[in-house]
Amino acid sequence: MLPKLHVIICSTRPGRIGLPIARWFHEFAKQHGNFDIELIDLADFKLPIYDEPIHPAAQDYKHEHTKKWSASVAAADAYIFVTPEYNYSPPPSLVNALDFVYREWNYKPCGFVSYGGVSGGLRSVQAVKMQITTLKMMPMMEGVMVPMAASMINSEGQFQSNALIDKSAVTLLEELRFWADGLKAMREKKPH
Repeated sequence: MLPKLHVIICSTRPGRIGLPIARWFHEFAKQHGNFDIELIDLADFKLPIYDEPIHPAAQDYKHEHTKKWSASVAAADAYIFVTPEYNYSPPPSLVNALDFVYREWNYKPCGFVSYGGVSGGLRSVQAVKMQITTLKMMPMMEGVMVPMAASMINSEGQFQSNALIDKSAVTLLEELRFWADGLKAMREKKPH
């Protein structure tokens, strides 16, 4: 049985270009064959600014949106965050979504497909890695970086990859699978 990978679209703003980039990565990863893959859109969960009265480590959720998000996060063995860079930082939607749950993220690997202007979203990824490790996730050093991303969306709204981006995606998926297999053993060993 293949480990479950969630490809998470992190931007929720109207007009976002993360959607076609995530769709491309989702299809690319399916063809790669190392994971059972699901495309997850943060916008579908309509998470408000964090509003749970009890710390997420307790998993005593009061709101339906949190329960749905918790179930989604818990269902995955690994994550790819498809994220833009906003003012040298990750989008608030990603930071907020990470904060909503805690144990559901623990001992799972994650990778990043980042996009933006010249930097390709790298500063966003570097900034969010501190939060990721606090959630006991293992962020991959390998990643996919898409500079000048808007210029890579064609007139039909589809992302047009290239050989360098494809090679980065293969490297990321292979490393993510290695860690997913290893961290599964840790999750199974840890008492709850």
